[in-house]
Amino acid sequence: MTNALLDLSNINTFVPTKKDTLIAEESTAAVSAYLKSNKHPVIRFDNKVIALPKSALKVLVSALNFIAHGNAVTLMATHTELSTQEAADLLKVSRPYLVKLLEHGKIPHHKIGKHRRVLAEDILKYKSSVDNVRLKTLEKLTEEAQNLNMGY
Repeated sequence: MTNALLDLSNINTFVPTKKDTLIAEESTAAVSAYLKSNKHPVIRFDNKVIALPKSALKVLVSALNFIAHGNAVTLMATHTELSTQEAADLLKVSRPYLVKLLEHGKIPHHKIGKHRRVLAEDILKYKSSVDNVRLKTLEKLTEEAQNLNMGY
């Protein structure tokens, strides 16, 4: 989906069945072990051998790991342009809150006419930085609770 808007409402996702999660759990271990080897990854379809880049195998391991834990998986190119609603949905925030983040320069964006567009990559970078700040705050609170002998 090069430079196409991603309509998150039209993405086909599924909730893995118990069987799916069991198969994905077994597959994750096998593919992970293969990835650690120095062999070049290949797959076989109808007696045809197809070479895969290691990066594709890493994506497969991640996807299998999510499925093994009962989660659905969606792939999206980082250069995909999102509308403000799609970006807000990805961050799990309201659209007005996202617009405030954009207006305050917290997340880069550009306009097409009067509509704002945000790169998925920029949304993911912002999410990662916010998650890191939250983790550091949680670690600090945990440390303080331990210093005060609060049982944590």
